[in-house]
Amino acid sequence: MYKHFFKRFFDIVLSVIGLSIALLPMLIIALLIKIDSKGPVIFKQQRIGKNGKVFNIYKFRSMCVGAEKKGSGVYSGKGDARVTKIGRILRATSLDEIPQFFNLLKGDMSFIGPRPPLTYHPWKWEEYTDEQKRMFEVRPGITGWAQVNGRKDVEWNRRIELNVWYVDHVSLWLDIKIIFKTIGKVFSNADNANTKETVVKKPEPATEQAAEATAQEVQIAKEELAEVAVTESSEAVEEKTAEQKQAE
Repeated sequence: MYKHFFKRFFDIVLSVIGLSIALLPMLIIALLIKIDSKGPVIFKQQRIGKNGKVFNIYKFRSMCVGAEKKGSGVYSGKGDARVTKIGRILRATSLDEIPQFFNLLKGDMSFIGPRPPLTYHPWKWEEYTDEQKRMFEVRPGITGWAQVNGRKDVEWNRRIELNVWYVDHVSLWLDIKIIFKTIGKVFSNADNANTKETVVKKPEPATEQAAEATAQEVQIAKEELAEVAVTESSEAVEEKTAEQKQAE
C-alpha cells in the first residue's frame, strides 16, 4: 500500500511544502548564478527514470555552459575546472538539487529512491542486465539507499546492487531512515567527491567471443594431437609386430 499509493502522496505533499519554503532561497541562488557566470540558471539533463523512461532532471547550473562536452562528460571530483565558483558551494551543500522538487511534483521522481543515471553513464539502457534493470521498477529519487551508503564513492555495479535492495525493501520506516541519514551526509559533506573508479568496465562482447573461440581452438588442437599420438602408437606396434614375424 505504501509503495504504490502513500509514497506518491507523500511526494506531492513534500514537493509543495519544499517549493513553498525554498522559493526565496531559490530566487537568491538564481541571482548569484547569473552574477557568477554566463548561461541559464536551470540545468536540464536527460536521465533514465521508472521503467526506463527518459526524462529531464532539473538542477541549478553549477558548471560552465557546455560542460558535458568537456573532459569526461561527468563530474570528476573536487578539482573539476568546469565547476563555477557558486557551483562549488551549491554542490558541497547539495542546494543544486532543489529544483528537483518540480520533478517530484510532475511525477518524474520520488523524494526517496535510486538516483537516476545518465542515459550514457554508467552505460546505456540496453547494456543493463535484467537484474540491474530492477532498480527502475520504482521512481528515481532525490536521495536514496546508495547515497547514504557511500554516495559518489561507490562503484556503479555496487551502487545498483544497493538500489535493487531498496526496491525489494521499500517501506515508510526505511524512507524515514534514509532521510535522517541524508541530513547527516549533507551537513558533513561526506562522500561527495569521486575518489575511486566509479565504473568498472565490462568486458567487450567481442573479447569474450574471441576468448571462447580461442579456448575451443585449443581444445580441438589437443584432441587432434591425441588422435595423432594414438595413430602413431598403433603404427609403431604394427611395425614392431611385422619385424618380429620377419625375424621368425
